[in-house]
Amino acid sequence: MSFVIVRDVIKEYETAHALRGVSLEVEKRQWLNMVGPSGSGKSTLLNIIGGLDSPSSGSVTIDSTGIDRLSEDDMARFRREKIGFIFQQSHLIPYLNAVENVMLAQYFHSMSDEKEAMEALARVGLSHRIYHRPSQLSGGEQQRVCIARALINSPSLLLADEPTGNLDRENTRVMLELLRKLHSEEHFTIILVTHDPFVSKWGQRIITMEDGRIIQDEPVHV
Repeated sequence: MSFVIVRDVIKEYETAHALRGVSLEVEKRQWLNMVGPSGSGKSTLLNIIGGLDSPSSGSVTIDSTGIDRLSEDDMARFRREKIGFIFQQSHLIPYLNAVENVMLAQYFHSMSDEKEAMEALARVGLSHRIYHRPSQLSGGEQQRVCIARALINSPSLLLADEPTGNLDRENTRVMLELLRKLHSEEHFTIILVTHDPFVSKWGQRIITMEDGRIIQDEPVHV
């Protein structure tokens, strides 16, 4: 059975249609990239899969749970336990250092554990920067903190919205290699939104969206 199942999802904003009957299935442990022009519905679909937005109609099932039927509190709990998020902006707390920013994600899940947070930062190559604040970190280092924060609670689904949008090509490559390594070791599912053709070549599958619809679905050709 597919891990993520999207069925006939429509999203309307007054007279605008962001999604027009989208259906999609993603297998467990798959890495799926979503591409398409601005306004095609990529980020809207990602936010609905992550429970950050609700469909006007249709359904979303993750790991056999129909998230569109969950209460607000149950959805928040489901996100904490099942889903990690990485965005284009790091959204790190500026007055907390790297390990404290990771521990904050633990706090909202269960209990903070500094040792686990330090180990998570070591996994993304930042063991020498754990006590640095965001202003003391490069853009690439900040995004690596975001990866550590997103994965600290061992989610089964990682959602990434333009995670390399603020990075140069070298830092983009470093981040993607890191994601590939962690994905192969920890076997979570990835759904990633990107405008960048270079980024879209990573992973296993790519869908193209246009005007709120999926117009192409194919394996990644390396």
